[in-house]
Amino acid sequence: MPFGHNSNVTVAGDTYHVQTEERGAAHALIDTTVYLRGRVLHRRTNSFKDLLPLNADREQALKLRVDTQHRSVVDEIRSGKLRLGASNDAKSSVPLKAAAAEPAGAFYLELLNARTWLSGKRAMLQIAVNDAANKPVANATVIALVEGGAEPAVFSSETGPLGRAKIEFEMPPLVGPEVALVIEASKGKAHAHLRFQLRAKPRVPSAS
Repeated sequence: MPFGHNSNVTVAGDTYHVQTEERGAAHALIDTTVYLRGRVLHRRTNSFKDLLPLNADREQALKLRVDTQHRSVVDEIRSGKLRLGASNDAKSSVPLKAAAAEPAGAFYLELLNARTWLSGKRAMLQIAVNDAANKPVANATVIALVEGGAEPAVFSSETGPLGRAKIEFEMPPLVGPEVALVIEASKGKAHAHLRFQLRAKPRVPSAS
């Protein structure tokens, strides 16, 4: 059974999403990624090949390593030991449609069903990823992140040969003051992201 954690950490008004997961015996890696508004700011990876082949005792040891690595990154963000300056990544604030001046290798990311992606509480994202020459990008990792939800919500998929990916999930309750759907695509050093501001439904006051 895969082990993992998702946490939101708010520091100086910025909410960082920390995701830790073990990649399975085939990769034997514990991977922790820190996101801010859908952008990857930090990644920490450690091997657990020394625990292979897994058995009941080694699975418990693996779970402890996953827990410890996740907690360490969260604690380092809170204490300021891990410095995550969003200002170091100027592209994070550039609208994707205005990204024509980005260097070759950058991605162009589009939500194809931007008007119909949400039906009730069910989200279904149809995403296209193309390179600077407008050619489809296959095998890119696509992540959807809901900011401002009642609980951490991160979902992922991978593009096929035509550069398309589909992500489906149940929307969490929206409770934050700033609610957004963030979509990120990455492959190697190339990446792109979209951010859609959402509105949480106001609570209807109960009759007294």
